[in-house]
Amino acid sequence: MTDGATDRIRVWLVERTYSDDEQNVIILTYATTDGKRYFRKERALTSFEDVRDTTAAIDSAPEDLGDVSEPERRVQYATEARRMASEHDPDDAI
Repeated sequence: MTDGATDRIRVWLVERTYSDDEQNVIILTYATTDGKRYFRKERALTSFEDVRDTTAAIDSAPEDLGDVSEPERRVQYATEARRMASEHDPDDAI
């Protein structure tokens, strides 16, 4: 989905992992519903009281999206993004 006024693309949460390199870093991966583009966001947790909602979707600038080159991952991301889009509103906390 793009918004003509701002040319932003909606991407849906498809993966949440923890960094192997650094403690207390969560990696959030959002993808388009066709699985072809993704946005990766790293979030450092500074304490147990550090509570920030992760939303089901975000709107990203096209230049901030990467291309998914692996066909299997593209299918995985598309499946999960479509599931999230059908089950959640974009601003739902996940």
